[in-house]
Amino acid sequence: MALKELQRQKIVRNSFVGGFVFVSLFAGIFFSQRNRIRKEKKRSEDLLLNILPEEVAQELKDKGSADAKQFDEVTVMFTDFKGFTQIAEKLSAKELVAEIDTCFKAFDNIITKYNIEKIKTIGDAYMCAGGLPVANKTHAEDVVKAAIEILQFMEVHLKASPLGRFGGARIGIHTGPVVAGIVGIKKFAYDIWGDTVNIASRMESSGEAGKINISGSTYELVKNKFRCTYRGKIEAKNKGEIDMYFVEN
Repeated sequence: MALKELQRQKIVRNSFVGGFVFVSLFAGIFFSQRNRIRKEKKRSEDLLLNILPEEVAQELKDKGSADAKQFDEVTVMFTDFKGFTQIAEKLSAKELVAEIDTCFKAFDNIITKYNIEKIKTIGDAYMCAGGLPVANKTHAEDVVKAAIEILQFMEVHLKASPLGRFGGARIGIHTGPVVAGIVGIKKFAYDIWGDTVNIASRMESSGEAGKINISGSTYELVKNKFRCTYRGKIEAKNKGEIDMYFVEN
């Protein structure tokens, strides 16, 4: 009887140990999988926030779509590099992309500091806007401050960069209404539409390298904050004559 009792206790003990090992193993796998899923979810959310504004990304997650919104007043900035065609001919593709990447990373950091939304890049052109996706009253001032810092960065960077041989960056800024949202079902991109975008582009193309060219509408919002020089009414392609000002850096 004693032998049978010892065998029974041994079986119970072994069963307990085996069960404990199994539960521990299962718990380890469960928590490992949960942590991996949590990390993957965070990575996906971070990628989404790198593509879309936080408010738009949240709306997209909540309802599967995001409504286009009208903004009565935002400030749009365009930058590009003067003589980019000649630059592209002189550099290898790898060198060219590396140069643009260096500049655009710096631009990203600058506009983030001023709560400005990056819209997109097209070749050597960089486009951003202040006053959306959440409207604010300081968008014009914020964008001009960012533009000044961009020029300050370029002034230093161009001394050692092949981009500097052709004149540097032009910046154009205009303030007005836009519609903003995302379109399509693949490769979501937050974008803005309206004549304000077109005029901001004309401000850039009508400007000069190393200068910030702003429209009359932007000037009226920042004239007490920055020293500006009136350039007069200047013909802008397909837009007629527009009051333009250089912000004195």
